[in-house]
Amino acid sequence: MNHYDVIVLGGGASGLFCAATAARRGRRVLVLEHNPQVGQKILISGGGRCNFTNTLAGPDHYLSETPAFCRSALARFSPQDFLALVERHRIPFHEKKDGQQFCDRSSRDIVGMLLDECAAAGVRIECGCRITDVCPGFRVRTDFGEHSCNSLVVATGGLSFPKLGASDLGHRIARQFGLRIIPPRPGLVPLTLRGSLLETFAPVGGVSLPVRVKNRGGDFSGPLLITHRGFSGPAVLQISSFYRDGDLPAFDLLPEKSIPFRPAATSAPALLSEVWPRRFADAWCSLYAPQKPLNRWSDHDRHNLENLAHRWPVAFVGTEGFPKAEVTLGGVDTAALSSKTMEARSQPGLFFVGEVVDVTGWLGGFNFQWAWASAHAAGLAA
Repeated sequence: MNHYDVIVLGGGASGLFCAATAARRGRRVLVLEHNPQVGQKILISGGGRCNFTNTLAGPDHYLSETPAFCRSALARFSPQDFLALVERHRIPFHEKKDGQQFCDRSSRDIVGMLLDECAAAGVRIECGCRITDVCPGFRVRTDFGEHSCNSLVVATGGLSFPKLGASDLGHRIARQFGLRIIPPRPGLVPLTLRGSLLETFAPVGGVSLPVRVKNRGGDFSGPLLITHRGFSGPAVLQISSFYRDGDLPAFDLLPEKSIPFRPAATSAPALLSEVWPRRFADAWCSLYAPQKPLNRWSDHDRHNLENLAHRWPVAFVGTEGFPKAEVTLGGVDTAALSSKTMEARSQPGLFFVGEVVDVTGWLGGFNFQWAWASAHAAGLAA
């Protein structure tokens, strides 16, 4: 049995960064990854360009049962700190919008940077390695053999993207050591429709329009994309993290605009096609607009349509689930962890970082920044 100072379970963003951080302190570090290669989720992120951080990242951009928990780690390792590392590795990048930072070339640049950092610090990485058991005393059994360590870092991620091998291993390890799990649910995920709403909008799948949407304190502006199962697009993905079954998110379909009532328009779809894609205008008006010529509309008709266009409550049936979710809400209860080190309060030497923890960021690079910040905090202590 090989002994290490630190064993990191998971070779994703948080796992690799934590391993490199710990190894730079002179720690002997092993990373165990069950996929054939590390960084699988990094590679597909940002359309293959990896939205690796957001320069606006702060505690207000994260959801957790303990909202202030992320404050310490984010303050101690900022987006600017990660940008400095990217620049040191001469990776070209650009800001897309609203602080979102993307690779110019490929997500592979970020994976390569993390591997170079690990190699320079002497980290050992084993891929294609399935973990079969974690025993007291931090003995980790795998199908390649058994290892032991002084500090065990769980960086196994959440349940999103099961095709990439996502599992509940981190949650099971937490429960094994007596830590509470906030029930996981999909985040940053398309929302689904049923009944007349689905029948009306599914045929116009692919149509997009700018909206503002509110639900449970969430308030986001951006594109809405119609799909064959419901709604997606950045605004919907954002609000999905605030959505619970039975909610009625309210959509403003004319943010900072009003319906251009014109005498020459002959019908509601013709009128609204001036501000919406015609296919969407036809579908929406078939459900909500008075079915009569505009010259026969009353002031009451116009007032009701204007109000509904600015506050359209949509009854979703649910989400498309973890297979389509970008992140996992919930996870290891932050009340059980130190916000400075990510160490379990009741189990010295056991750390949890990244998506496995009940800290979930908004869309736009915030979840990667949590991965780097939480990994850095643990890497300095493990």
